[in-house]
This record gives sequence, structure tokens and C-alpha cells, in this order.
Amino acid sequence: MASTIPDEMTAIILDEPGGPEVLHTDKVPTPSPKPGEVLIRVEASGVNRPDIMQRKGYYPPPPGASPLLGLEIAGTVVAHGSPLSGTEFPAIGSKICALTNGGGYADYCAVPASQCLPWPDHYDAVKAAAIPETFFTVWSNLFTTADLKKGETVLIHGGAGGIGTAAIQIAKAMGAIPLTTVSDPEKGELCEKLGAIAINYKTDDFVEKVMEHTGGKGVDVILDIIGGPYFSRNLKALAMDGRLVIIAFQGGAKVEEFSLTPLMTKRLHVTATALRPRSKEYKATVAEALKTHIWPLLDSGALEPIVHTTFPLAEAAEAHRLMESSNHSGKIILTH
Repeated sequence: MASTIPDEMTAIILDEPGGPEVLHTDKVPTPSPKPGEVLIRVEASGVNRPDIMQRKGYYPPPPGASPLLGLEIAGTVVAHGSPLSGTEFPAIGSKICALTNGGGYADYCAVPASQCLPWPDHYDAVKAAAIPETFFTVWSNLFTTADLKKGETVLIHGGAGGIGTAAIQIAKAMGAIPLTTVSDPEKGELCEKLGAIAINYKTDDFVEKVMEHTGGKGVDVILDIIGGPYFSRNLKALAMDGRLVIIAFQGGAKVEEFSLTPLMTKRLHVTATALRPRSKEYKATVAEALKTHIWPLLDSGALEPIVHTTFPLAEAAEAHRLMESSNHSGKIILTH
């Protein structure tokens, strides 16, 4: 690597799984980009629920991935690995944001070039780092897995979070009709400003409200982050030929007793997915779709990631505490 790139870098590490207090800074070797990868000098990195799960020991990195936390970054390209056929490298010095395979909580991160996208027009590092993990996840699950179409209705659980605020905006931009669940009126107000019909799950039965807003039909697609406790009600809330996509188990993985009948009588499709273990080829197709369909909307300001707050990298533990409290709306970003 070039002499200006240090042999060691500062990163957030954990010596054993546990609470936020296990996170601390230390010096670790700076990664070298593998074939088809670029090395990024990280300026900001996003905090996501999978980071929490990995910190607790429940979400180990896939084979070959960095053991460090951090699934999305924004920064400057400082080095290239050896070229691979069909892979186009962003230029040295260019500003990119990227979906990583791990390693974002560090001064440098090696990323497949195919998972890099340019900063949208007029963006800084914080806003750019708020995009990749959530936007890749939303596009992959709503439009690749669930095949959400223009004019269809979609229920997005946890609408005020990073995934939720992105999903509402993207679904609406693509011509779908988003509904969402929230925990309080303030979060509901935010989601309604973004274009969703907000349902306070603490005061209302979301199934009843879904039926009310859809004329008794139900929604075509549900994007679920809760898991087991919502499974039966999700089936009730789906329309004929509805699609349920489960992307997290924040409420637990165990499903309460339920009837299989709705699966057959309504021809329902149920899928559970995780993005991190998917192949780099799959992630590259998502990146291309985002570049085609979403980047022009980010460039124009029609879509914008919602950033709740930032923390210095050294305060990653505090960022994790905030995320686990759920007292936030939108993204939490670490600055470097």
C-alpha cells in the first residue's frame, strides 16, 4: 500500500460479547484491499441493529468478512486492490459511501468496489453514511424479494427507525402506499411527513387499522422487524396473495401458536432474509438498482436519509445505548 497509509489504525473492538460497555478503541492492523476491493479512509459510519446483535454474540460475521463492527461507511478512496474482470474501481480520491461486509467502525475499511456508490450531490460524510445499509436492505427486501409494485400497499413496522424512514420514502417514491407502526405521536408525525399512514401500536390494534385503511382488503406487503410476537397478526393483516418479509427478530424469534389456514386460504408468501451473508454479486445488483432508481432522487433532494444524531467514533458504546433504548428517529452515525 502507499506510504501515506498507516500500518495501524484506530478501531472499535470488543474482547468478548456483552453490553455496550465492552466496546472500546484500540490499534489494529490497517486492512489491505483484496482483488476487486478498494480501501476507504472512513469519515463516518452508520450504527445498525445487526451491530448490536454482533456485539452480543448473536450475529457472527460471515466467512472472510472483517470481525470488526460496522456495515456502512462514507469516506475517501485511498487505494485499490488488484483488478477483477468486470469490476470498475472508483478513482483514488473520490468520495464514496459503501455497504461493507464488516469493519466500518475503524479509520480504514476495505470494501468490494461493486458495493460503492458516489456521495449524492451536496452530501457530507454523515448524510452519505446514513444511506447504504438501510437503502440496500429496503430495496433488496421490498423490490427484489417482495416484488412491491406501484399502487400496492405496504405495512412497514418500526417506521421511525433507520430502516423504516428509508422504507417509507422509497416505497412512496416508487408509487406504493406505505402504512407504518410507531410507538408515540411524535414518531407518527415524522412518518406522516415522510408520506406514510401512521398507526400507534400502543394505542391501536394495527390489524384493525390496516383493515380500516385498506377497505378490509389488507396490505399487499409487510416489512417486519419484530418477528415472533407479530407473526399471527401479520398474516391477518395481509391481503390475498400478500407477502410477508421478516428481516429482524427484535421481539424474539419464537412464534406464538397460530393457524396455518391463512397461508393457504389467502395464498400468502412468507420469507425471512438477511443481507450481510448474501454474495457480493447479489449486493452488486442491488447497488446498480439503487444507482438507477434511487440516486437521482437523492441527488435532487426528493429523498433524504433521516439522521437523528452523531457520536465520535470513540463513543460507540453511547451510540449503541441510544439505539437499544429506541429513543431515536432515523439514523445514528459515528464520526471519525
